[in-house]
Amino acid sequence: MSKQPHLLLEEGDVHDVALIPGNPDRVDRIADHCDESELVAENREYRTVNAVYDGTPLTITSTGIGCPSAAIAIEELHEVGVETVIRVGTCGALQAEMEVGDMVIATGAAKEEGTSRRYEAVEYPAVPDYETLGELEAAAAANDEDVHVGPIVSDDAFYNETDEYVADWEAANLLAIEMEAAAVFSLARRRGMAAGAICTVDGNLVAGSQKGADSDEELPEKAKDNVARAIDISLDAVTRLV
Repeated sequence: MSKQPHLLLEEGDVHDVALIPGNPDRVDRIADHCDESELVAENREYRTVNAVYDGTPLTITSTGIGCPSAAIAIEELHEVGVETVIRVGTCGALQAEMEVGDMVIATGAAKEEGTSRRYEAVEYPAVPDYETLGELEAAAAANDEDVHVGPIVSDDAFYNETDEYVADWEAANLLAIEMEAAAVFSLARRRGMAAGAICTVDGNLVAGSQKGADSDEELPEKAKDNVARAIDISLDAVTRLV
């Protein structure tokens, strides 16, 4: 099999389970939680590292921002043999009681994006597989972490999430909004892969705040701290899945 054109990976380069943050810098942050790690490939928004955590081998690959970029990553990871992907990302809360730093394990993602619609009808569900979802919940419990568990929404238009959209999502009891999970879940299902997602809240759209709005930093300090906790949960889930 030839090298994949975007991830620059070949079959045999990666492990069965991959953690997939959006931000390439978060690949390194996840790797810092592991016992050992090695850069495998890097191109554009895609950075891939192989690592070992608690004796368990895994791959970490960034997907960039949005469903189009994430879909490329899922397609190419599938081609080189990855069987399970877990998104480790950030999100904006859609419920008033949720705070910056809260963690959300997604049970599904509404398709307010265009990529998955090129593959299938919007009525087809974008959901994680049961085992990966269950192990993320079990890992959170084992780490004594309180997490929100429920549906989220994936949207393409970061700067056009109007008050009307936010109110509708809030009324539907969607927990949070992010930009990749719908494509990750849909593509994984179609390719026979398992998938899950855990995201840390970095703002609250109901309260009128987006990440970076009150600081020169991309993430508020509490969100940075709890991203680390979400990383630990995802890594523990990997050891349960392998």
